[in-house]
Amino acid sequence: MGKSLLQQRAGRGNINFRSPGWLRVGKARYPNITGYHVAKIIDILHNPGMLAPLAKVKLDDGTVFYTQAVQGLIVGQKIEIGENVSPSLGNIVTVGSLPEGAIVSNVEKYRGDGGKFARTAGSYAVVMGVAGDKVLIKLPSGKIMSVSKNGRATVGTVAGAGALDKPALKAGTSYWKYKVKATKWPVVRGVAMNVVDHPHGGGLHASVSRSSTVSRNAPPGRKVGHIAARRTGRRERK
Repeated sequence: MGKSLLQQRAGRGNINFRSPGWLRVGKARYPNITGYHVAKIIDILHNPGMLAPLAKVKLDDGTVFYTQAVQGLIVGQKIEIGENVSPSLGNIVTVGSLPEGAIVSNVEKYRGDGGKFARTAGSYAVVMGVAGDKVLIKLPSGKIMSVSKNGRATVGTVAGAGALDKPALKAGTSYWKYKVKATKWPVVRGVAMNVVDHPHGGGLHASVSRSSTVSRNAPPGRKVGHIAARRTGRRERK
């Protein structure tokens, strides 16, 4: 009796395969507020599982929320939130009031969704122009996206740029990087296992050595390889 496969164990949904959401500081979302507000940055925190640091913001009415910290933001800084607010660093403004070429982050697609675009460390979007009741922004991928004029955005670039440029140096660094997101690492190839441990295991060398196409309705212990493949073999050159 061989051991159960990784996907079989994950399907049971035990604690080892669940994302550790209790480690997170909080959700990075704009609060559901209207009108003009003055807020204060009371802390800048690391959020496990995220490269971008979080800014803990307290409004003048006592409401506390978290949002992505932009480069240059400091603890104790006061920011403005509202419809017609100056596009200064850290201010949360409506996209429709921003000038062309403004650099923003954590952009809402629709008012109240909390922020959808340019949220990762070092990323930003550029305001391209206005088209009717929509604003065109250029995403970090280069794609042009239209968002609502009433949607909010933070002026500036998300902090934490260059985090991915730092080398891991050792396997333990990658282990903890994936563990905080409940991703199993390292992943062992099936062909490197014994025959009792995986359907691709066994043999005199690391090869499946048999057809790896399986049915769509195959049981979880067998469902590895080319699942419901439309075709197999080499393509015929024309």
